[in-house]
Amino acid sequence: MKSRTLRRHFRESFKNLRRNGWMTFAAISAVTVTLLLVGVFLTILLNLNKAATDIENDVEVRVLVKLDATKAEQQELKKRLSNLPEVASVTYSPKEKELQNLIKDMGEDFALFEQNNPLYDVFVVKTKRPADTPKVAKKIKSFQYTEDAIYGEKKVERLFSFLKTSRNVGLVLSIGLLFTAMFLISNTIKMTIFARRKEIEIMRLVGATNWFIRWPFLLEGLWLGLLGSLLPVAAVMIGYSYVIGAMTTYMQGHFIQPLPYSPFVWQISGILLLIGAFIGMWGSFVAVRRFLKV
Repeated sequence: MKSRTLRRHFRESFKNLRRNGWMTFAAISAVTVTLLLVGVFLTILLNLNKAATDIENDVEVRVLVKLDATKAEQQELKKRLSNLPEVASVTYSPKEKELQNLIKDMGEDFALFEQNNPLYDVFVVKTKRPADTPKVAKKIKSFQYTEDAIYGEKKVERLFSFLKTSRNVGLVLSIGLLFTAMFLISNTIKMTIFARRKEIEIMRLVGATNWFIRWPFLLEGLWLGLLGSLLPVAAVMIGYSYVIGAMTTYMQGHFIQPLPYSPFVWQISGILLLIGAFIGMWGSFVAVRRFLKV
């Protein structure tokens, strides 16, 4: 495409935006409202997914070592635990530390057991994949010098099932919302182009090629999509800054934390701009094609 022709297409696209003021406003409004919903939903969904991952990663197997196991036997057990392919780390927690943790959590009444500690030495095992936890715990229970392998069996399995369902539902809702956005925005752009169908017919009659006619409308759709995405981008950036400030203070010390402002907000902003640009051009392409059919 010649540079002069390209400049002409850019001029026409901007001129059409000004000339069709109300339809331009309607299209930008549709893009803005829809992408605002998409932006808010994506922000919530991705943070829920992060929280789910944090919860999964906090799941661990507590291996109770038999009371009569010697130090050498404990080391042998630790080596066997570490050699499991699914295991990421093995941490030793002596029964003295276990008792101190119990006193801290349950109260000073348990300090009476300091002279005659009834607790077990423990190996805390973390798996590379949280979903492997039940399988690893079952293996460890059969190991020599193991009294028990505890991981909150029923609660963890219900948790994994719930998180899997939540992610699948979130994915389906995201796809549905994006398709709804594409439908609403493309239909609004179709209305703006339908109002100018005579302009397209005249251009065809004077011998303009299909792509010569199509380019100004594609660029116009691009501007509509980008302009409509500016407000949602600003809303997400400002809103998330406020929310993350409040959540970070409230959840300080918790293992579940929201996604950091950067680069998350920039990624969401980029996604919204790309969606706006794509849907704008796609809506224009589909709408113009109808009037270019012979």
